[in-house]
Amino acid sequence: MPLHVPSAPAPALNSIRTALGSPTAVRTPLLATLDGPFELELPLPVHVLDDITAPDGPPRARLTGWRFLIRDGERTVASAEAMLTADGWVFSHFSEGPYVSSAELALSQAESLPSVYQPRLLSIPELYMLTLWLRSDPDVAAEEGHLAAADLLVPLTPAPPGIAAHRAHRAADLLPVLTLRLTPTPLLGSSA
Repeated sequence: MPLHVPSAPAPALNSIRTALGSPTAVRTPLLATLDGPFELELPLPVHVLDDITAPDGPPRARLTGWRFLIRDGERTVASAEAMLTADGWVFSHFSEGPYVSSAELALSQAESLPSVYQPRLLSIPELYMLTLWLRSDPDVAAEEGHLAAADLLVPLTPAPPGIAAHRAHRAADLLPVLTLRLTPTPLLGSSA
């Protein structure tokens, strides 16, 4: 099934287009060698999940940015992110690295799933982890940050040790595993 990709806010898109055309923007090594024209595609809202061990109900994520893949002709060469500030959407950074190919692979795999999902990115800073978040309600607003039990999380490369990248997990199944990773283990011989 095709993914239901949300529309990015125009100011976020415009900030990245401006940065791509700016001779002063800090580009990745590969972007610096290319002349373009570049295409921005697959805008994904970026959410951050802070404190996944909080006991006060289901975890909520907050929208922090929009990330786009950058294509040069037939190949994806980098990504660009706009972030939300008090003054609105502004360009944040360009990046290369494993995220670009990992995101492409995960999105391609998601398109073959039997249900329609809304793709997003979910960052879990406590684990240095980035996942493709496939929202089970494809029509929900991109800003909404509630993780539903039926949502799928696909860890991107590099995934934390012991968690397979590019394997879809129901949020209800993966979040408890991640929470356990962050819970301190009592020392042997100590009473809890």
